[in-house]
Amino acid sequence: MKTCNLTSVSEFQLMDFSEDPDLQPILFGLFLTMYLVTVLRNLLIILAVIYDSHLHTPMYFFLSNLSLADICFISTTVPKMIVDIQTHSRVISYAGCLMQMNLFIIFMCMDDLLLTVMAYDRFVAICHPLHYAVIMNPHLCVLLILVSFFFSLFISQVHNFLVLKLTCIKDVKIANFFCHPSQLLALSCSDTLTKNIVTYCLGVIFGFFPLAGILYSYSKIVSSILRIPSSGGRYKAFSTCSSHLSVVCLFYVTGLGVYIGSAVSYSPSKGMVASLMYAVVTPMLNPFIYSLRNRDFRRDRARYLQHPAEERQPRITGDDHRKSEHVIILHATPSRPSAVIKHMETHNLTDISEFYLMGFSEDPNLQSVLFGLFLSMYLVTVVGNLLIIVAVSSDSHLHTPMYFFLSSLSLADICFTSTTVPKMIMDILTHKRAISYVGCLTQMSFFIIFGSMDDTILTVMAYDRFVAICHPLRYAVIMNPCLCVLLLLVCVFISLLDSLLHNLIALQFTCFRDVEIANFFCHPTQLLNLSCSDTLIKNLVTYFVGAILGFFPILGILFSYCKIVSSILKIPSSGGRYKAFSTCSSHLSVVCLFYGNGTGVYLASAVSYTPSKGMVASLMYAVVTPMLNPFIYSLRNRDISSTLKRLHSWTV
Repeated sequence: MKTCNLTSVSEFQLMDFSEDPDLQPILFGLFLTMYLVTVLRNLLIILAVIYDSHLHTPMYFFLSNLSLADICFISTTVPKMIVDIQTHSRVISYAGCLMQMNLFIIFMCMDDLLLTVMAYDRFVAICHPLHYAVIMNPHLCVLLILVSFFFSLFISQVHNFLVLKLTCIKDVKIANFFCHPSQLLALSCSDTLTKNIVTYCLGVIFGFFPLAGILYSYSKIVSSILRIPSSGGRYKAFSTCSSHLSVVCLFYVTGLGVYIGSAVSYSPSKGMVASLMYAVVTPMLNPFIYSLRNRDFRRDRARYLQHPAEERQPRITGDDHRKSEHVIILHATPSRPSAVIKHMETHNLTDISEFYLMGFSEDPNLQSVLFGLFLSMYLVTVVGNLLIIVAVSSDSHLHTPMYFFLSSLSLADICFTSTTVPKMIMDILTHKRAISYVGCLTQMSFFIIFGSMDDTILTVMAYDRFVAICHPLRYAVIMNPCLCVLLLLVCVFISLLDSLLHNLIALQFTCFRDVEIANFFCHPTQLLNLSCSDTLIKNLVTYFVGAILGFFPILGILFSYCKIVSSILKIPSSGGRYKAFSTCSSHLSVVCLFYGNGTGVYLASAVSYTPSKGMVASLMYAVVTPMLNPFIYSLRNRDISSTLKRLHSWTV
């Protein structure tokens, strides 16, 4: 089926390897076997690393993560293909397609980045053997995994936003056995120049830089190996990275070779073969490479064969090798005249192009007052938090973990306020309340990211105060720069994961009861309430995630302050108690403001809920709290206030 301006797509059709009915059982058995072999052998790698204490090293830690990424990567595409062959159905829903694209990008990027991290590990092991245990410490290993996952999630989110910009397609048939990013982009009938540029730039970054890092590492490795005098020593050094090098060659050579071949004379079948090579064949071969070329795994296999009942030591590894492909899917939403839609209630409303936000007042005389009020609050918030960041950056005395987290909180506050208030100010100025479907999802995503960042950073700051007061002599050792960055990355990771989950839930909606959102921005709960489909599961997931991100952070804060109060009360002098408590009074004030405001206003609105009370609740924690945070830290924190005075004297 071919048609232009196809803006109400609810599903796509995937391509088959063969339409011949006689070949379907063969294809089913072949792909099922390949999938089971891949999953089983990569699982054996993970189990071997977990249960053999000799494999508790950075190299095998990264290898087990690579095997896990391989399992997830192949599980993104192959099970759907097997089910399609069995049911003779090639249909995939729009939401399912977008979800498959997201997971495909995440685990593809993970494979690519983990191969680079493993190359760096081999570089340190061979070129700096005496410093290996110090450099590749557990903190750095976890940090590298989190950085890889963070970038993978980030690339997935970027593709999400690119895909949501597509408003029409030429066809609903995808020329591949899964929702391949490039195929989805090719289906768009709108101008895709910008999206192509961004997509290929990201592809180059995540293809070129990891490969450049691998080549640089191995150039240094080869240089170091050649300086070893004995041939036995050279062989032993090279054998520690031969498996990884084989997997890297398989990953990049297979991908480049097949794609160059298909580029010379492209056809859909060649494109599917190319996808099959790096999405199925390569993850399947990785464990065999590690089991055949890695001495540790061969030794485990020998022990297993000698004592099969006593030891269950797997012997393989799944090294990943694929590049990040970028999927651009299409959320079809045709535009409609705004005047017709307002205040309209209708079921099966599947062609929404925009929503309407609620205003604080419809009185024309109050618009200028509201405009001035919110503009002033926004400018005070941005300037106040920027001053905190500048103060921490410019004063070397403030280069401590506490102020590092404070500057991160200020940056998150600026972004959090900028997600909602500028749009509201523009709406007041232009007398418009409309927001596009894509803009609404984007605003919701950023609101969740930076709201979760605030929540988790406050918890990390409570932990920092706990270590400083309860373990002062070990503070510098525990709160080292590596751990500080790791904690901040964990906050970002949790926030991105929360945003991605809410995005996937929102994209499941196929109809809405209304197009008016009872808030001044696209609040996740308000969007959920607009859905006319069954939202029980979505409600359960949303409230479960909310409980986790609300309960566990506040539990961590309460636990930290219980320990802090207990330690302060043990200090004999009142001056010592006051000095100890003063170091965490600002943070405690911000925590009370953040949770007290939100909890108080929401409990009050829960007793007798109205949309206006809901808007006031949102205003308190989305605008007022970020605005007051700089005042609390500047007034109650002597270091910040003295630095700000010094900055002011310099400018004057």
